[in-house]
Amino acid sequence: MSARIKWAEQVPEAYKAMAGLEQALAKSGLESSLLELIRLRASQINGCAFCVNMHANDARKAGETEARLQTLVVWQETDFFSERERAALAWVESLTQLAERHAPQHQYDALREHFSEAEIVNLTLAIATINAWNRFGVGFAMMP
Repeated sequence: MSARIKWAEQVPEAYKAMAGLEQALAKSGLESSLLELIRLRASQINGCAFCVNMHANDARKAGETEARLQTLVVWQETDFFSERERAALAWVESLTQLAERHAPQHQYDALREHFSEAEIVNLTLAIATINAWNRFGVGFAMMP
């Protein structure tokens, strides 16, 4: 693949803005392991090699097991994930594939069973943020 521009060097203000979203998420109170699962699952869906690599490694550092990481792509088929995590992962998939999935009410209702209103906002911010990062990673062909 041809080399593409280094976006963060060209417009550092954009990178700083994205980093600001990450700082807000770090203060959100959501478990780092859950945030990494969110980031990894969205990155898998979006096909961002750079982000898949980074967030798989970050998830390991946050205590994730190999079994959970290896089956994240088929999380619905395993018993490795809690109901709270399942609600979050379903939300990840719907918001990442928004045009096809449309954030169904039953998924939102499942979130409300396991997360506070502030946590739902922060989950949604995490999903929106990783989807933005993925667009930079894929658009500018970033490699791990």
